[in-house]
Amino acid sequence: MGLFDDLSRFLENRLEEFLRNNPHLELEALLEQLRQQEEDTLKLLADLQLQEKLSQSEILETAQEIQLWHNRIQKAKAAGRDDLALAAQQREAALLREGNQRWGHMQGLQQRITQSQELLRQVQQRRQEVQAKAAEAQTARAKAQTQERLETSGWQNPPRNQYSSFDDLEEKFRRWETEDELEKLKRSLEK
Repeated sequence: MGLFDDLSRFLENRLEEFLRNNPHLELEALLEQLRQQEEDTLKLLADLQLQEKLSQSEILETAQEIQLWHNRIQKAKAAGRDDLALAAQQREAALLREGNQRWGHMQGLQQRITQSQELLRQVQQRRQEVQAKAAEAQTARAKAQTQERLETSGWQNPPRNQYSSFDDLEEKFRRWETEDELEKLKRSLEK
């Protein structure tokens, strides 16, 4: 397994180095991790909320059963059936213990729901921060690329306005030279 561990470590190191050299990709990877974490947290939250509703239903059913057995205890006592009353009291006590356990379970679920909601809020906040950094990095990268293009194209194609004053001068000289040639031609024709 040493070879696989070494290879795994080598690949992890290369990936970390690559991401350090390409921070925008590191931000994108982090964004993807945060999206996945947000999705997982939402699934967990939905599952916990479903469990909470089921737990509430079970508690309600248990409470109804307790009430039923409590009424049976009263009936049995009123009818002088102490044997039935005693058995009904034992059933009621067992249902009360079960209800207390279910109540504790529901409170644990509610606590986990609260923690999951807080985790979701933190993940969403962190994702927004990373998205803002990614947008800043993208803007900075775009500006750097634009600047680089301007600098490299500046050597290849000088800006047109830099030579516009020379172009005007060129035009004046051509006009003057043409007029001078015409004058010479007129003079030679007159002779």
